[in-house]
Amino acid sequence: MLESPRMSFGSPQMRFGAVMALAWLPLAVAQTTTPPTPPPPAFTARSTAVLVPALVRNKAKELVFTLTANDFMLTDDGVEQKVTLEQDTDSEPLALVIAIQTGGAGREHLDDYAHLATMIEAVVGNVPRKIAVVEFDGAPGLIHNFTPDLDVVGETIRGLSRGNHGAAILDALSFSVDLLRQQPPEYRRAILLLSETIDHGSRVKMDEALRAISDTNTAIYSVAFSSPKSDVKHYASEELPTVGSGGPGLSNPNPQHPGGCMAKDPNADPGTSQDKLSQAYDCLGQLVPPLALIKMAAIAAMEGMQRNAPETVAHLTGGEYFPFSNAHNLEKSLLTISNHIPNRYVLSFQPRSPHPGLHVIELRLKEHPKLVVTARRSYWADSDTMSNVGNAPHP
Repeated sequence: MLESPRMSFGSPQMRFGAVMALAWLPLAVAQTTTPPTPPPPAFTARSTAVLVPALVRNKAKELVFTLTANDFMLTDDGVEQKVTLEQDTDSEPLALVIAIQTGGAGREHLDDYAHLATMIEAVVGNVPRKIAVVEFDGAPGLIHNFTPDLDVVGETIRGLSRGNHGAAILDALSFSVDLLRQQPPEYRRAILLLSETIDHGSRVKMDEALRAISDTNTAIYSVAFSSPKSDVKHYASEELPTVGSGGPGLSNPNPQHPGGCMAKDPNADPGTSQDKLSQAYDCLGQLVPPLALIKMAAIAAMEGMQRNAPETVAHLTGGEYFPFSNAHNLEKSLLTISNHIPNRYVLSFQPRSPHPGLHVIELRLKEHPKLVVTARRSYWADSDTMSNVGNAPHP
């Protein structure tokens, strides 16, 4: 079952392009440096497969890559799905956005990125590639559009300048996802996020950010430094995150007291505090699956983005998260990613019980209790195209 990794770091297969980006959307190439108008939904008649990258390790954290599709069991909102193991994903072209925080605490780490292009070249490999560079402080901006030229990427990164005090991580991710949507359908896609851990300054609502990172087959790889202690607090910490239209709302149709489950109980003991997040979980206990499962996952994801946005989005999309404090840590993290990527499994499935909105994925192994699997946790499906899911051929 267990073998030594079959590839070396220097081989093309060991490169960051192995499965870093995952997408099959038939959209046009971005031509401007401004965020494009939102394109058609992620799932279309020509693209119905959900891709799930997965990493399997033993208790000693050694990689395991000898499993087959029959070793996995995947559920979508609790419903078991038929999975297919994708082959030869490491040879497909790659579209990558490098999103770098230049504001807030990121201003002190710009020197760590001086040789970033060299590290990217070492892990991307010899595949067709298109790399864009996004910088962000209180707002994101595209400083170089997609190019295959790593020398240009390196020059762009070395020319980064200090921004303002903001760290709009979620805005930058939404911006980067929009850029990737415009890339040709044959390109896999990913985001490499370099930022601090705590978002401050984003204008996008939490549920909108959750949707943005979940409605395309895009993997996010995060390498983050700790936010200053003064900033280690919840984004909008006094209340649950607000939701936009179409979000995974938190209201309950079966109120237990006047005003609904989430309302303040006028008969509550004056000495008892009502924590909003705890109250939400209590309310969800009244719901029946899969609605309770979906809402609990949405709340957990949004609460996670408050505590550590880079780590949460990496885990949600099937990417990886690493902390760093200097250029040496950064290089080590990228090397680790490069060693993990080619030994990942890429599973796909077509939802058997589709519905619009957030879907919760759980992937586990059937008969290998000593192995640990990590994988994508959710995806977002759009209502306009749900009737096509399950009826169209695999891309």
